[in-house]
Amino acid sequence: MNKLISSFSQTNLEVGIDEAGRGCLAGPVVAAAVILNPDKEINGLNDSKILSKDQRMVLSEEIKSKALFFAYGFIDNKRIDKVNILNASIEAMHQSIENLKIIPTHIIVDGNKFKPYQDIPYTTIVKGDSTFQSIAAASILAKTARDEFMCQINKDFPEYGWLQNKGYPTIQHKKNIEKFGLSPYHRFTFRHAITPRQLNLFD
Repeated sequence: MNKLISSFSQTNLEVGIDEAGRGCLAGPVVAAAVILNPDKEINGLNDSKILSKDQRMVLSEEIKSKALFFAYGFIDNKRIDKVNILNASIEAMHQSIENLKIIPTHIIVDGNKFKPYQDIPYTTIVKGDSTFQSIAAASILAKTARDEFMCQINKDFPEYGWLQNKGYPTIQHKKNIEKFGLSPYHRFTFRHAITPRQLNLFD
């Protein structure tokens, strides 16, 4: 039996939204929007960060087969550098809603930052991905889609170890940047996560 709450507003077209990749040095920020089917239970939904890779992959397929609707939003690193990561994350969320095949009646968003999308009512929920099923489902889809993207681009840039770090600022990732320089997928706006020596790579 799921421990998470099934919905916030009790509407069948309530969409849960979450993003993945906000704190990365490389790659896109990815959002997912999910409208669950109240008649098709999905056991094990939770914040994607506390699930194992295998659990996320299994749940991702189950979500896609049982949800009423789901969609993604991808905002690349160049756009992130142009508008900043917060605005890019919200753009990805808006894009995921726009890509749905139906207009939701209510939006619930993980976190406390969002901007209105058209005239649809919305609610921001801190730790929503560990509270509401649809947000948890969105977090799983966003995470697995982004991880898949990073694995794909790793084929062209294996030197950065994206199969392991998925673009996050691990010590090894930073060392690889220092050794090999920047790829076309690296973000220029995360200077705080780079050492002084590595900063020279951005100039």
